[in-house]
Amino acid sequence: MAKRTESIPVNNALLNVITPMGLNFTRNTLTIGENKGKAYGMIKYHQDPDYGWLSKITNIPSTIVSITFTPTDTGAFIDTLSSTIRLNRGTAESTKDPLTRQRAVRTADNAEKILAQIDQDGESVGLMSVIVMPIARDDQTFVKVCRKVESTVAGLKCKVRVLANLQKEGLKMLSPFYGTDEKIENITQRPVPLSSFIGGFPFASSGYNDGTGYYFAKDAAGGLIILDPWIRGGDRTNSNFVITGTIGVGKSTDIKHIGLSEYMRGTKIIFIDPHREYRDFTLNLNGDWINAGGGSKGKVNPLQIRTAAKDDESEADNLYADDGHGMGDMALYIKSLEIFFSLYIPSLSDRQKAILKSEIIEIYNKFNIFWDTEIKKLKNTDFPIMKDLHGQITEKAKERNNPYQKDYDDLGLLLRDIAIGSDSFLWNGHTTIQSDSQCVCLDTKDLQATSNNIKSAQYFNLLQWAWDEMVKDPTQRVMLICDEAYYMIDPNVPQSLMFLRNVSKGVRKYEGALGVISHSVVDFLDPKIKMYGQPLLEMACFKILMGTDGSNLKETKELYNLTDAEEELLASKQRGQALLMVGSKRLRANFEIPDYKFEYMGKAGGR
Repeated sequence: MAKRTESIPVNNALLNVITPMGLNFTRNTLTIGENKGKAYGMIKYHQDPDYGWLSKITNIPSTIVSITFTPTDTGAFIDTLSSTIRLNRGTAESTKDPLTRQRAVRTADNAEKILAQIDQDGESVGLMSVIVMPIARDDQTFVKVCRKVESTVAGLKCKVRVLANLQKEGLKMLSPFYGTDEKIENITQRPVPLSSFIGGFPFASSGYNDGTGYYFAKDAAGGLIILDPWIRGGDRTNSNFVITGTIGVGKSTDIKHIGLSEYMRGTKIIFIDPHREYRDFTLNLNGDWINAGGGSKGKVNPLQIRTAAKDDESEADNLYADDGHGMGDMALYIKSLEIFFSLYIPSLSDRQKAILKSEIIEIYNKFNIFWDTEIKKLKNTDFPIMKDLHGQITEKAKERNNPYQKDYDDLGLLLRDIAIGSDSFLWNGHTTIQSDSQCVCLDTKDLQATSNNIKSAQYFNLLQWAWDEMVKDPTQRVMLICDEAYYMIDPNVPQSLMFLRNVSKGVRKYEGALGVISHSVVDFLDPKIKMYGQPLLEMACFKILMGTDGSNLKETKELYNLTDAEEELLASKQRGQALLMVGSKRLRANFEIPDYKFEYMGKAGGR
């Protein structure tokens, strides 16, 4: 008795969903519905490729890639290599062209290296076939993606060709519901060592793990990103980070997330906060919140000599004293004071600057501070204050035989506010900031209603105090986080940004890290200060690029050489989504913050 078979019903609704609106093949292209594609086959491989070389092909945006590898006998491959070596050695000996000779020698050397791997080390060999198909909806994007494929492959010293009259077969090779195609394999299969195949394709699981550190974010596949910013080695030479992005994309949340993680590891955190976003966060950690925009406990005496951030690495090893081969702390700090007064009074003439410098040296001498004085032994109250400097200048302005009486009169008038006038609450007095807690917030919100020159000068002043805190104990990890760092730069006084850049370079000598956060990349790339602003954004080993648009997106793309897919990620401005750069590694990061951390973040920004 014959067994009855039942036919499987056809699901027309599913067929309508998965079936393209149209399918058309030409000599060199194909059309699938609204998308245009072109199947390429790789016909030449680099004989000694770098590790991860195939990942550069599989990660090209808007492409589909198929890679097949079939193990085979090594005998035929050895014969091919032997012929390649003989041919290129002969070419190298017979040619008169230096370039041809160099290429032939390099090819022969690479072939001999692979031959040794197979013959001596027992390396396996297989036939590999790679098909790449760019796909796009509009012609302009399609041409761009095709060029990207060709240039990427050429950069790997490989070669592709369009599968002319074989676009249909190429699509089959790329489709998960078809097997291999003999015509395509005859064109694209090449013998390669197994190590080149395994080392070229990104088989590693999703995520990123330093082995130590803490949960940072999740990648595009949901894998955990575990980072330890204090690990050094390879392309990670510092622990600095940069966060960019427009308002509302989650910068403050990420900063607090990182800050809390570092706090739990024992790192000292110093915030410079222009929007009062870290007050609750600091107080929830039993830290010190200091009103640096007018509070009595937030005063930093600009005339108190502090350690300077130095660019010269030979100087950086000895920041506290003159070793006989460089300038001491007093001489270096006077240079910093020149920047401070230039920020506070941009209209100072060269003559007035020279007089002011002379008077500063004299007032230090009156307080028994000289070029060779060991500054770190002095107390806060051992230094002069602005009222002392102003009084000395006004007294000399009264001397009738003073040939520069007019300049002294003008200088005394210009310094009146900082000494006894409306700005004296900020700078006239001994330093009152005393903080030994693990989390310190220098709140500068009250400065925002003041003029730009006052803001720039005070930020520079606070930055010097923070630098001194970072270097006074080389065994203590300290992270300085400068939110809205564009407040700290002035295109007319580039030395202020140079100081910030020197801080970013100098902290690597200590257990320190600098975090620069800004929604405006453009401000750092102003032609007047680009030579300092661009390195500041580039040198950080950790870059978190969040959503942005307009000129900031354009400058960010050029600065970090973003791909089209990375640019699209930033342009989408999705909250909590970022392009994360760890050294040379690039990841799409999704900042999913644990709920317990939000309990510490407070009611201000970053919730």
